[in-house]
This record gives sequence, structure tokens and C-alpha cells, in this order.
Amino acid sequence: MPKPSPRFTRLTAADRRLTLIEAALECMAEGGMAGFTVDRVCARAGVSRGLVTHHFGGMSGLLTATYAYLYTKAVPTSARLAQGGARLTSLLDVLFDPALFNRPALNVWLTMWGAISNKADLMAEHRRQYADYVALVAQVLVEQSPTLVQGDGATALARTFICLVDGLSLQHCIDPPSMPASVARQAALDFVAQNIAPKTL
Repeated sequence: MPKPSPRFTRLTAADRRLTLIEAALECMAEGGMAGFTVDRVCARAGVSRGLVTHHFGGMSGLLTATYAYLYTKAVPTSARLAQGGARLTSLLDVLFDPALFNRPALNVWLTMWGAISNKADLMAEHRRQYADYVALVAQVLVEQSPTLVQGDGATALARTFICLVDGLSLQHCIDPPSMPASVARQAALDFVAQNIAPKTL
């Protein structure tokens, strides 16, 4: 006769942190910063309030950790991208992933961006993540072009590319019929083609 399954499973510290972060994302997607309360997050995660302090030092630490986690989902590392001429399209596949390219995701980003100016730890995390993002895009653009080289020009172009993607994402999430995902993605490709004479798109 098989033994009954244990009623409770003890999660590792990393699993517990991830559970709280994902609960925080869900709460912000539904209610913005007003939804990001210790009671709501802990109720969604099914844990006691004390675990937020134990794992993150408080709600501010949870917010910063959640922002870092959000970036890792929205922006790939170089190692996760395809190699060769497909690196740009591979990057766009992540940036325009329907799982992140939607209204609930926009609610989370807007909540985070609205909090950055008032929270020094969150601003520091933003600057670190954004610098890595710019560096990644600059690297991909240099690899796509026979003439572009690493330096200020590539960095400036990467920043402009990111601004374009952010704007396309914003419009798509606000009003999808006015900016379908396919149109947004093609606009990003067209921008690259017009600015760096890419090898392969």
C-alpha cells in the first residue's frame, strides 16, 4: 500500500523568496502600489508577515528584489540569445514575449517606475539593471553591423533602441489594436535596418 503524500512541503529559502516575489508581481499587476502591501502579498504567497522581513528586510527590500527579478525575466543575458545573425531577432523574441508584453506587465512596470524616484535602493538597482541592458543591446547591435564598433556611438544607439521598444510596448499595452505586437516588432527591426545597415535581420 503506497504511503500517503506529506501534507506540507518545506520550501527552501530561495523558493520562499521566489514565492514572495511572484506574489508581489501579481499584487502589483492587479492593484499597482496600492496592492503592494505586506498583508496582500503574504496572503497571496500563503506565508506569514514575518517572512518578508526575514528574507528581504522589509517591503522596501522586497520591492527592490522584485524589480531585479522582473528585469531578469524581461531582458535576457547574452548567453541566452541565439548566436550569429539571429541574435537581434532572438533579443526581440524576448522583449516582445506575449507573457511580458501585456497590460498586467505594464501595470507592474508603471508601479515600479513610479516608486523609483522616492526609493534610493530601487534607484540603485534600476541603474545597475539599465546599464546592463544598454550594454547588451549595444553588443547585439555591434554584432549585427559591419561598421558599428563598441563605444559611445553604439551606446547611444542602444539607448535610442530601448526607448523605441519601451514606447512601442507602452502603446501596445494601452491599446493593442493600434499597435499590434507584429507591427511593434517590425518597427524595431526597421529602426535597426535604417541605422546600422545590419548584416542579417
